[in-house]
Amino acid sequence: MSYTSQSVRTLKFADEEDNVFSESHSSQSMNGDQHGAMNSYLSPGQIPRKNSNLTNRTLTEEDEVIVFVDSPNKKLFCRLCDQVFKDPVIVSCGHTYCKSCVASRSDGICPVDDQRLVVMVANIAVSEQIGELMIHCKYGCYYNETLKRFVADSTKCPSTFRMNQRRDHENDCDYMPIDCPNNAGCPPLLKKDLEDHLRSCNNVHCPNKKYSCDFIGTQDELEEHLKSCRFEGMKEFLRLTDEKVTDLQMHLNQKDQEIEFLRSMLGRLSERLETMEKSVDMKLELVERNHSKIMDEILDNRKDISALTEEMSHINMRINLGATAGAYDPISMFKCKGTFVGHLGPVWCLSAMGDYLFSGSTDKTIKVWDTSSSYKCVKTLEGHSGIVLALCNYGNKLFSGSQDCNIIVWNVETYENCQVIKAHDNPVCTLVAASNMLFSGSLKIIRVYDVHTYELKKELTGLNHWVRALAATNEYLFSGSYQTVKVWNINTLECVRDLETSGGSVYSIAITNHHILCGTYENCIHVWELNSFNQLETLMGHSGTVYALAVLHTASGTKVFSASYDRSLRVWSMDNMICTQTLVRHQGSVACLAVSRGRIFSGAVDSTVKVWQ
Repeated sequence: MSYTSQSVRTLKFADEEDNVFSESHSSQSMNGDQHGAMNSYLSPGQIPRKNSNLTNRTLTEEDEVIVFVDSPNKKLFCRLCDQVFKDPVIVSCGHTYCKSCVASRSDGICPVDDQRLVVMVANIAVSEQIGELMIHCKYGCYYNETLKRFVADSTKCPSTFRMNQRRDHENDCDYMPIDCPNNAGCPPLLKKDLEDHLRSCNNVHCPNKKYSCDFIGTQDELEEHLKSCRFEGMKEFLRLTDEKVTDLQMHLNQKDQEIEFLRSMLGRLSERLETMEKSVDMKLELVERNHSKIMDEILDNRKDISALTEEMSHINMRINLGATAGAYDPISMFKCKGTFVGHLGPVWCLSAMGDYLFSGSTDKTIKVWDTSSSYKCVKTLEGHSGIVLALCNYGNKLFSGSQDCNIIVWNVETYENCQVIKAHDNPVCTLVAASNMLFSGSLKIIRVYDVHTYELKKELTGLNHWVRALAATNEYLFSGSYQTVKVWNINTLECVRDLETSGGSVYSIAITNHHILCGTYENCIHVWELNSFNQLETLMGHSGTVYALAVLHTASGTKVFSASYDRSLRVWSMDNMICTQTLVRHQGSVACLAVSRGRIFSGAVDSTVKVWQ
């Protein structure tokens, strides 16, 4: 049973004959069939009084007086307030308390088992028990000054009923005090005495009072008055006039509502129109920007087409000139001799050592391939927790760099993991070894380790982006980042030159006896003269990022192989800077290259490694 009230409540347990609870407050409605239950309880000392004498006033419909027929079971009393439950709830420890007592408990602790008071659910069973308690009608009770409580009065309403039924009875009780409908000056009446009172009431008003008739008298005098009342003959006309006025007022109210509705709709339409105007302005501005952008792109494309046309003419001229100089040599044509299959993901790096080839993949493994005859995998090296991105060898050691930011040192004779170097805070993109040093590239940094002791010797900084390419000679270390190739003195580890590039980030670097080459994000290969660092040429031909470069010395001259996102390999003659062959056999982007004993090995996103010779 649910109680709602704003009054302070206390409870006193009376003697064995009667239990009395009372409340006086503004009328509060109850929920459902339990609306007759008390809203709150007041002890006798807290009973509200009018005119300082409760015994001299008549109970009203707003007064809540509860006199139990039998004493309630003590189990229906809350341990926190010692009163009959009001809005009982079960807490987490299983005990039942008043909902308001739980909320107002300062320490929030159950007094029985010292558990925290957390409301779980309303105790409907206890509410129903309280609703079944028998009580006297409040109009059958009076306040006993001696006992300091309400008790049943045998001279008043004798009815008893369940607490959850009290409203049904008390709202229509014959002993309910009411006022005379004729005049507020009449003495208080009981409902059952109203009819007799009206026969003798001196405050009967003329029914034409609303038309300004001021007659007041008894019922008999009213009958005489109506015979001569000047409004009686016009009452039908006045009634019709009132009805018309009422209809006109209703019509006027409806028009006011319609006007308010139209104003509201007009306001909404204005807001929508303003929103649409803003949207149109934004779209027009966007169209203008896109138009300008498209025109700029068209102009750029026209410039690119002109540059390509000029480049094609230049290449054709060089081909025509080189045809008589042996630029096209059928004996030097490369063909695919085999395919290594075994990785479960893209192959990102290769390193060759004699008859063995090492390949690193997205599957986090390094596979060792026999390239002498069988082309089979002889060992799978596991140890990295991320993609294997870089491989290089030095002496009898293989170094592998990974997305897990570590470098693992492997013994190539036993294939054992010799050392794990916590190399960087970001993935290791590239590795190269030279002059007893191991160089590892990552985000804006190159770290230099002793190739034997693995001790960190120096950090090379001043780089502007990921270091995706490293190459080394006896004199220099070359590093590629965004539109820059840095040249470092390999002995002092100081930067001695910056080679500016175009085409975005540098993804690959290769060094020949006379040239420096770098492949870029935007499909081109830049060529510099090694001794003077003067830029000689830009090789065009790929339609995707140039991921890898490799140098092969042949009888017909130095060849440079380039691997690209466009799934092809290109062979470039360094004698005349011309592409002499395009190799297309991979089903995915070609990501890495390695050279060993006159053969080229290419690894690709299609998870295979191919051999070219």
